[in-house]
Amino acid sequence: MASHIVGYPRMGPKRELKFALESFWDGKSSAEDLEKVATDLKSSIWKQMSEAGIKYIPSNTFSYYDQVLDTTAMLGAVPERYSWTGGEIGLSTYFSMARGNATVPAMEMTKWFDTNYHFIVPELGPSTKFSYASHKAVSEYKEAKALGIDTVPVLIGPVSYLLLSKPAKGVEKSFSLLSLLGSILPIYKEVVAELKAAGASWIQFDEPTLVKDLDAHELAAFSSAYAELESALSGLNVLIETYFADIPAESYKTLTSLSGVTAYGFDLIRGAKTLDLIRSSFPSGKYLFAGVVDGRNIWADDLAASLSTLQSLEAVAGKDKLVVSTSCSLMHTAVDLVNETKLDDEIKSWLAFAAQKVVEVNALAKALAGQKDEAYFAANAAALASRKSSPRVTNEEVQKAAAALKGSDHRRATNVSARLDAQQKKLNLPVLPTTTIGSFPQTVELRRVRREYKAKKISEEEYVSAIKEEISKVVKIQEELDIDVLVHGEPERNDMVEYFGEQLSGFAFTANGWVQSYGSRCVKPPIIYGDVSRPNPMTVFWSKMAQSMTSRPMKGMLTGPVTILNWSFVRNDQPRFETCYQIALAIKKEVEDLEAAGIQVIQIDEAALREGLPLRKSEHAFYLDWAVHSFRITNCGVQDTTQIHTHMCYSNFNDIIHSIIDMDADVITIENSRSDEKLLSVFREGVKYGAGIGPGVYDIHSPRIPSTEEIADRINKMLAVLDTNMVSATKLIRTQLASAK
Repeated sequence: MASHIVGYPRMGPKRELKFALESFWDGKSSAEDLEKVATDLKSSIWKQMSEAGIKYIPSNTFSYYDQVLDTTAMLGAVPERYSWTGGEIGLSTYFSMARGNATVPAMEMTKWFDTNYHFIVPELGPSTKFSYASHKAVSEYKEAKALGIDTVPVLIGPVSYLLLSKPAKGVEKSFSLLSLLGSILPIYKEVVAELKAAGASWIQFDEPTLVKDLDAHELAAFSSAYAELESALSGLNVLIETYFADIPAESYKTLTSLSGVTAYGFDLIRGAKTLDLIRSSFPSGKYLFAGVVDGRNIWADDLAASLSTLQSLEAVAGKDKLVVSTSCSLMHTAVDLVNETKLDDEIKSWLAFAAQKVVEVNALAKALAGQKDEAYFAANAAALASRKSSPRVTNEEVQKAAAALKGSDHRRATNVSARLDAQQKKLNLPVLPTTTIGSFPQTVELRRVRREYKAKKISEEEYVSAIKEEISKVVKIQEELDIDVLVHGEPERNDMVEYFGEQLSGFAFTANGWVQSYGSRCVKPPIIYGDVSRPNPMTVFWSKMAQSMTSRPMKGMLTGPVTILNWSFVRNDQPRFETCYQIALAIKKEVEDLEAAGIQVIQIDEAALREGLPLRKSEHAFYLDWAVHSFRITNCGVQDTTQIHTHMCYSNFNDIIHSIIDMDADVITIENSRSDEKLLSVFREGVKYGAGIGPGVYDIHSPRIPSTEEIADRINKMLAVLDTNMVSATKLIRTQLASAK
């Protein structure tokens, strides 16, 4: 009965690690206190898997911050600015790399493939000195062994590690990171030797970059790396784990012919085409770790369907070589359904969080071995049937409306330059108008008011008056600062997705369904379980109130459909784009109600548009097409004089700039203060963009306040790039600055 878990959430069922980390960073607790919390969490996870009957239990998937940073520490690849002097890397150096310290900035953070998790990007170059500087993998293996649990130590594979790195500052951009392979493999060999000596019989290398579009040179690196490691690995069973997508045929060929490897792991949820590759050729005598339980969602598995997939794979790999696994690490899903006391029983019966998925994996392994738990399978089938037939899931009207979208392109009637003229006549804004992105800081007091209102401790009247007072403060501040287009500050909102989800039908919310985003930061994604509609206006009351306090334009603030989709756990019983179109129709109603209420500028944030981009280039066009279409649906019905803004976080825009133009917003505001040059280079390369651009000139994530000159310099640089003949505008800025001084 072979079962395996790729990895497990490390935050704890009630975010214990988050609170321990933040307390340690604030100087309120000691390193020993932090380590105690970590030790307790690790041992409870290992015991839980062991008691559930899991055979291949992972170790070294726990982390104080990030698994890639752990690998950087293991390799001693500490950037020079942290003045590390060698020896075992301690918490202070480790957290300085992750978060920066009083004198030096943190290492860069970026998205882990197409998940909402972020990893710390290694900074490497020809002069990086590597040394075995963190023995975490070995000490965790021993820690579990002391509890009587034999685990499979997990390491990020050497090739993926290098492919996920970036050239350090001052290193040529063209530097080949793979040229460092020969420098890091000796350290991997040391780690493997220590694990062997400690008694490990299996080792797992995560090589997820195998699912990306790789060239021949990159694939060759895998072959040479594992050939080089072969003798060090002899006597161990070696599993290469891949996840998040189909594996391309060439990569599959490379993977299945690596030297010294005994087992291959595949994501069969997001990699359904991989099944065809496995069925057409699987190397004999090797283990197949079949990822049939979804590690990235919260739905109960369709056990009968998984079992039949597994039975068909038995014929390919052999009964004793097939291992039931998760599609990827369970760190991308919520921790334990047991802690959800507020969810109703019907919806709860459709769900499985990480702890429940461990049980599902084991139940499938037992069923394969002829020990099927009939009652468990029957309960699962009943829950799936109730989900299929529940009236809460299906809304005919919404289905019809979404189906009717197929025929149209949903574009506004006139082109953007004509619209901008009409808007300017109505709004009468100065040259280079100013605005902010929308949310003002939330005080402890504000959060208390919202909490008490939710708990029915204060009346609606008291709540409205408290929020109204806050909005009027925010309006006053902006008027005093002479901002041109105002925002109401969003004091009534808890989160940019949850706030809307709570007012849309088809959404459910958890109490403890937290998922790690980076470091100690967790997010609690809503669950989209059914057809989405908007029973009532969501923001009109507040926007209208705010507009009544000022004669300047007040922006309506909405979260766009693609961002709501990408930041939620999405139903898996229909294509993602169908759900997205449904959300778009709900937001469209809101946009039109705001316009009818006299709101003339409406911002529809699509911060996560790029996050949903598939890992493989061949799938980009389809995704971008429906994502951009969804955005256009929300505002295709407004008048020319209504100005539609969208806001996007900066993230490699260059490759999707044409899709951004195709969104056809009147103004796009972009988080830009950290990477001016990168973003503006898109426009410098002659991309014709006729709409308004609102580049961010102030980094809200940094406590540093830039000087007036610095901001003016930024604006002038942007004007030069954007090729706008705004000599008069630059002169205006200069006179304004002179008088401001």
